Amino acid sequence: MILHTRPGFWRDLWALIHPYWKSEEKVAAWALLLGVIGLTLGLVYMEVRFNKWNNAFFNSLQNKDQAQFFRLMLQFAVLATIYIVLYIYSVYVNQWLQIRWRRWLTDRYLREWLTERTYYRMQLTGSSTDNPDQRIADDLRLFVENTLDLVLGGLNAIVTLFAFLFILWGLSGALEFTWNGQTYELYGYMVWVAAAYAIVGTWLTHKVGKRLIPLQFDQQRYEADFRYNLVRFRENMEGVALYRGEQGELEGFRTRFRNVANNWWAIMKRIKLLNTFRYGYNQAAIVFPYLVTAPRYFSGKFTLGDLTQTAGAFGQVQGALSWFINVYVLFATWKATVDRLTGFHRSVVQAQADRAAQPGVATVGDAGSTLALEHVDLLLPNGRALLSDANLEIQPGARVLVRGPSGAGKSTLFRAIAGIWPFGRGRVRVPHAFDALFLPQRPYFPLGSLRAAVAYPSLPGKYSDQQVKEALIDVGLAHLCERLDEEANWSMQLSGGEQQRVAFARALLQQPAWLFLDEATSALDDSAQARLHDLLAERLTRTTIVSIAHRPGVAQFHDSTPS
Repeated sequence: MILHTRPGFWRDLWALIHPYWKSEEKVAAWALLLGVIGLTLGLVYMEVRFNKWNNAFFNSLQNKDQAQFFRLMLQFAVLATIYIVLYIYSVYVNQWLQIRWRRWLTDRYLREWLTERTYYRMQLTGSSTDNPDQRIADDLRLFVENTLDLVLGGLNAIVTLFAFLFILWGLSGALEFTWNGQTYELYGYMVWVAAAYAIVGTWLTHKVGKRLIPLQFDQQRYEADFRYNLVRFRENMEGVALYRGEQGELEGFRTRFRNVANNWWAIMKRIKLLNTFRYGYNQAAIVFPYLVTAPRYFSGKFTLGDLTQTAGAFGQVQGALSWFINVYVLFATWKATVDRLTGFHRSVVQAQADRAAQPGVATVGDAGSTLALEHVDLLLPNGRALLSDANLEIQPGARVLVRGPSGAGKSTLFRAIAGIWPFGRGRVRVPHAFDALFLPQRPYFPLGSLRAAVAYPSLPGKYSDQQVKEALIDVGLAHLCERLDEEANWSMQLSGGEQQRVAFARALLQQPAWLFLDEATSALDDSAQARLHDLLAERLTRTTIVSIAHRPGVAQFHDSTPS
């Protein structure tokens, strides 16, 4: 076999390709695809017309027929105009189909990755899928572009082959040769020569270039690792600066880029070998038909037009048969991209299957209004127990402080109550309409405006300017009120204390029934901490508050501490 693939590759590829063509967008998708195919067939037809025009044109030159020469020049202008229009719209419709297919695939992959917090389980279990962001952003783009290029290019090659096969067969005539004193005739000999030339070239191309597929796979991974390291540095610049860790970061960048460069050198060497063969093969193909047909031309059996038309038809047939040679580098990139996408999809499916098989702590909606833990065991991903047989009941309106040494599983307990921790057993009973807001020690800030950051996780348009400004003023961030529409990386713009104040502003805006604070005032001084807790008591009178804190001053704002 020319193509060596892993077991299940074609099944995974089909699962990746076919859903879009059966989706809610199938009518538009098939219409665009048929449009591209029709335009591609039109371009092949124009190539046939040019091939016939070529014969007549060179015969007019040979015959010194000036009137025919100018008629053919006018005909060429018409043919060229039609060809240009067909080509422009074939590219346009192709790109139109690309963006629709990519949009649909991107939405599908994002939904699968985010549904039931699959992304979170994959991170906790150390999934072998590296850089999911790169697979969704870059690999899907490359997959759509390269798949359409390969499919339409292959279709073009097939149609071109059959369109010119008969022309070349008819022009070739019969080649007479003698073997053991017997005279034989080989009909359509130029077709057989083109086929043999392409078959040998394709086999040699694959022998030289097959190492490109794993190299391209690794290159995409190394590039993504290097980019991820740069993004992570950008998001933690202050920490690096305080640690004076520039040298360590530089070494990390150099190590990851060294992987990029070393793999790139390997790709360069392999492409150099492949190009040496490919371009030698293609250059030889230019003169080869003239060499083969020259005896018939010089013997007077061919006119100049016959010679050029035969050479052109040979080039089209040979080019169609050699299609795989010319797209081998593209195929290697496509194959590596498909492997990365199908690998990512398998990891998502596996994470979802693991969740179904081992759901962890069950979160159950209850008709009552209390929150209760019933025989809850919390485990780390490696199986080590954090909390064993925990039982707890929290009444609505209570103010509860959860205390314990670091590493005892307090934050993990909050994750279990939120329904995101997959490792453990037992049951958490929550009110049927569990309107809860969790404020971690380091709040999350989405990219976008300050208004969106304060309103998160609600949409920014849910609250009026006045409501947002009042919340900011109440938590001590009045100086930000005039920057609501400013877009910035707010996790870098704001200090740790300001970020925690924004989180409290979110609580004031959303008025949750249950509020969970995980070291939510750790970056604030005692007076600011007291002010914010007093604010919660004043504004969120019906909210149940459950806190995790190590600072002893927090206890005065709570009614009880569970044992």
